[in-house]
Amino acid sequence: MTTRTVTSPPMRVTPPRTAEPRRGFTLGLKRREAITAWLFVAPALIGFLAFFVWPAVRGFYYSFTDFDLLTAPEFVGFDNYVRMGQDPLFWNALGTTSYYVLLNIGLQTILALGIAVLMHRLTQSMVIRGIVILPYLIANVIAALVWFYMFDYQFGIVNEIINAIGLDRVAFFGQSEWAIPTVAFINVWRHMGYTALLIFAGLQTIPKEVYEAGAIDGGSEWRMFRSITLPLLRPVLAMVLVITVTGSFQIFDTIAVTTQGGPVNATRVINYYIYDVAFNRFDFGYGSAMALALFLLLAVFTFLQLRLTRANQSDLG
Repeated sequence: MTTRTVTSPPMRVTPPRTAEPRRGFTLGLKRREAITAWLFVAPALIGFLAFFVWPAVRGFYYSFTDFDLLTAPEFVGFDNYVRMGQDPLFWNALGTTSYYVLLNIGLQTILALGIAVLMHRLTQSMVIRGIVILPYLIANVIAALVWFYMFDYQFGIVNEIINAIGLDRVAFFGQSEWAIPTVAFINVWRHMGYTALLIFAGLQTIPKEVYEAGAIDGGSEWRMFRSITLPLLRPVLAMVLVITVTGSFQIFDTIAVTTQGGPVNATRVINYYIYDVAFNRFDFGYGSAMALALFLLLAVFTFLQLRLTRANQSDLG
């Protein structure tokens, strides 16, 4: 008799299911994270809305009104802008500001670029970087006052040195031809270290292999600077120029604590003229119109700078 062996089919082993998070729990977690993020952002956002957005909106409205702070604003349309076009002091202030910007940006950029290249090629010491940035850490008003007393006609140390070597004393803040260059010198001294560190950060992004290849080809330091450093540094230089030009057009504090716009409007820059019109003459409507015109001028100038320097393109591709 033959015995037949019956084999049972293999049992299927079902892998354990991983617990999937509930949809409601996931949404609740995301909501709590969003609330936490908004709580962190809220102080800065409130400050931005209160001190930037709201004043900008109010200033735009006041630019179309006659407003002296004591009476209700009276809508006058484009009268303030027509007045601006016919105001010789406004055009004088704009010309004085442009002259200052040319002196300040030209000298500051050249010196900062030279300092940055020297640091990059010779030393990258943190101590040297600290010394370079030190003037920028001094408040602008304090720096202006210190230089104001150093340049004093009678007792300033600079004029004492000039007198000691047999030259005539110079009224740095009292002569029209010296006033703006002196103000530009003060701000170049204070800001060139900060600008140099921005350029230095850009120099560190340039691969060393590029300079090594240039040296192998027999390129001199000047040739490599002109053919390698400047082209590869273009996006950084464009960013630096936008920052420095925008800041230079808004100069106020150095003028306010030294010359107050004198002598004979030689240093009456646009921001000081806006301040004088608004807070000394209480003509807030006209002051707001000039402020809006300055904002539009800087916006157009920044756009042109970015387009002409091709700031969004890099040769490092």
